[in-house]
Amino acid sequence: MRKDSSIQGSVHRRHHRLCVRKAALFLAFVALVIPLAACNHRPEVVIHSSRETVTVNVEVADTPETRARGLMYRRDLAADAGMLFIFEEASPLTFWMKNTSLPLDMVFIDPSHRIVGIVADTTPFTTNPRAVGTPSQYVLEVNAGFCAKHGIAAGDQVEFVRIGEKGG
Repeated sequence: MRKDSSIQGSVHRRHHRLCVRKAALFLAFVALVIPLAACNHRPEVVIHSSRETVTVNVEVADTPETRARGLMYRRDLAADAGMLFIFEEASPLTFWMKNTSLPLDMVFIDPSHRIVGIVADTTPFTTNPRAVGTPSQYVLEVNAGFCAKHGIAAGDQVEFVRIGEKGG
């Protein structure tokens, strides 16, 4: 009888170790797959400059409320991040830096996804109007110096990835 219980105990321990290994493999798989899946579903703006192609992970501001708030009250912005403002139609757009503590580059984009102008290195906390004087439907805000660093200029093309194109 002891021999049977010893065999049963041995089988039970092997089964337990196998379950623990399977659980560990499953958790490792989940830890790798979930972040990768999340990365692939973020909205992005891809800018094709004369020097390089650069991708910006964006938050989308496509309602009056999100456009009014913009990046106000933010303390930091990742180097590859920005905010894309989407409007119903193209018009001469004007922005300001009220309650915005981050110096920014503002990239104005027309309906054909061509950059029509850039306001570089804006001064935080100012209400001075910022505009390029050319009708735009989209404005991408990124950290100050981003455009110079990547050679981004008027005339460059952009594409939107996982972004609806009509403002609210």
